[in-house]
Amino acid sequence: MAFSRRFLHLTLLTFTAVAPSAEARPRNALELANSTEDPALIARLAHLGPMVNPAEARRVGAIAYTTGNEMAREWRVVSSPIIQNFLINIGARKAGYCYQWATALLYRLDAAKLKTLELHWGESDVATDTEHNLIVVTARGQPFAEGIMLDNWRHSGHLLWGPLNGDPSHTWNENAGELAGRRAHRRELSATLDLPLIAP
Repeated sequence: MAFSRRFLHLTLLTFTAVAPSAEARPRNALELANSTEDPALIARLAHLGPMVNPAEARRVGAIAYTTGNEMAREWRVVSSPIIQNFLINIGARKAGYCYQWATALLYRLDAAKLKTLELHWGESDVATDTEHNLIVVTARGQPFAEGIMLDNWRHSGHLLWGPLNGDPSHTWNENAGELAGRRAHRRELSATLDLPLIAP
């Protein structure tokens, strides 16, 4: 019983430490989007640059959120991305690796024909067991480092977003060649991910 109380106390302390209120959350913290109209995400995208179209920022937020939900259903995603990866490895699931989440989101966002926002392929810990890939959004012509990351993998389809320098787990680098290659092989990759072929 004493152990249970102590465990509960430690759990509550941990939750309090990692989940501050919205008012207390630092500007560079990562956040989980709460809907297709998440006001904080839309505002951050819209304020990436003075020329960003607010309607386009809203569309990007909605697509990123919806893509996470839809792919989680399509790929029968479990609550842990690590377990999902294991299930893919043994053939019990078709997809759900981080690069597949990023690819699905890339194709959905490309179909929106963005004019004032630009997409980038972000990668961390390349060629290691902890390699991770995601999509980064910037204002058009803005440097990669100033972008907002969109990550549907880490929380199993629940959109995690925020500035690249706010990620405690990864140091992000751009790979423009990977982005171009995935766009060039859209037809083949869409088929392997069970995605409808959407014209760019």
